[in-house]
Amino acid sequence: MNNMMIKDIPDNEKPRERMMKYGVENISNEDLLAITIKTGTKSFSSRNIASFILSQINDISELKYFTIAKFTKIKGIGYIKAIELITALELGRRVYYEPQSNIRTKFNNPLSIYEYFRYKINDIKQEYFYCLYLDNKKNLIDYKLLFMGTINMSIVHPREIFKNAYLLSASSIICLHNHPSGNSKPSMEDKKITTNLVEIGKLLGIEVVDHIIISNNDFYSFYENNDM
Repeated sequence: MNNMMIKDIPDNEKPRERMMKYGVENISNEDLLAITIKTGTKSFSSRNIASFILSQINDISELKYFTIAKFTKIKGIGYIKAIELITALELGRRVYYEPQSNIRTKFNNPLSIYEYFRYKINDIKQEYFYCLYLDNKKNLIDYKLLFMGTINMSIVHPREIFKNAYLLSASSIICLHNHPSGNSKPSMEDKKITTNLVEIGKLLGIEVVDHIIISNNDFYSFYENNDM
């Protein structure tokens, strides 16, 4: 790292002063990161640390893959600062990418569900299995992340899925999970799980409306493909 300290930088060229002068949208990634980091160490300024972090990636979007453990391996980033950085990244993701619609959004087609959930699980490196619980007009009552890991018959427990349906007085459910591989095509295990849940739903009087698989930029709906 070039160890020029913030105090050695002319006042009007310090990150915060540049932001105030030029506007937040007109300053560099290095300045934005330095402001978020706030303070450096005796040896390295916040700008030095920001510069080093950026030198470790090819594109600013790669910061979304950083974990607390990865940040704390960088000189000048302690546990608390790593938490603050992770929190800032997550806040930005929610502000710009999560839909701002009310929780009682009406989901009347698989595309609307995909658009609502795509940024929640698009870049996650393991499989997440959600259930959406709907009232009798197909309005969303609530959704829950129920399982994480490789989605198979041993991990997806119907009792957890339908227990929540009863607790929420849901009339129907939609299952949804991601494929980190980027391929939204259902596996044989996905098909077995779907068939199993549909049959159990019929016995319990709770309709399984759809099972949607999300990949990076695509989705697969069992309902739309007549696989229910």
